[in-house]
Amino acid sequence: MNFEMHLKSVAGDVETALSDLLPEPRGHQAVIMEAMRYATLGGGKRLRPFLMIETVRMLGGNLDNAMVAGCALECLHVYSLIHDDLPCMDDDDLRRGKPTVHKAYDEAMAVLAGDGLLTLAFELLASEAAHSDPSVRVRLVAELAKASGHSGMIGGQVVDITVVEGERDERLITELQAMKTGALIDFSVRAGGIICGVDDTALEQLSAYARDMGIAFQIQDDILDIEGDVELMGKAVGKDQDLGKATFVSILGLQGAKDRAKALGRAAKGHLAAYGDKAQILCETVDFVLERTH
Repeated sequence: MNFEMHLKSVAGDVETALSDLLPEPRGHQAVIMEAMRYATLGGGKRLRPFLMIETVRMLGGNLDNAMVAGCALECLHVYSLIHDDLPCMDDDDLRRGKPTVHKAYDEAMAVLAGDGLLTLAFELLASEAAHSDPSVRVRLVAELAKASGHSGMIGGQVVDITVVEGERDERLITELQAMKTGALIDFSVRAGGIICGVDDTALEQLSAYARDMGIAFQIQDDILDIEGDVELMGKAVGKDQDLGKATFVSILGLQGAKDRAKALGRAAKGHLAAYGDKAQILCETVDFVLERTH
């Protein structure tokens, strides 16, 4: 099985698990459950749970634990997409090839569907299905809260909203994206190490891999905002350029951004050298990130 087939296979498994774990619509509040399922199911590469599952596979850990923890992470990721798409944020009409949640329902239901997925993420991560050891579950909850909170994803979004374009240089853009995008990618891989009980040295190697790949992922996103096809992307393209936003492409130039992403890709793979052939899938994930067209 080649890499893309393997990615799709794992994404299919994640889709099935999410369908089982998400609440079925019922009661007077059924609409919120429908909106949560609408946002989460039927699309997406599932890259973050894939990274967690493949890290656990590389380390020889429990894949059932990784699947539940990965689904928790995906719920949190989808919550962030719902809120990002709102009129008060990025004001997008399309996500994963279908109308955004506030377009399919309304703004109130979109806010609440995001809130519902956020709280479900921590419910899943705190369950015995995520790990039999309560101390491991507590650590997973704490690390995901940090990665998604004011010093992570939310903090990055705040910087993106509040810092004026004229103050944005490569250092600030790198810091911003390390929080906004990279923090959850870092958690994806670190969580795999935590589930498997690796030591701090190994955990730092995994984090270094994830950090370099996370920045490369964002650079490729910036490139696709210039070169991407809306049909393949399933969302609007060219928005950053139209708004005059500072990105890796606007700062480094298109070719400079591509060169930087390749260098980060090489560095990411280097952090996994100690794992030899066991790291093949995670190394191929770097290639996928750099070569993706959507």
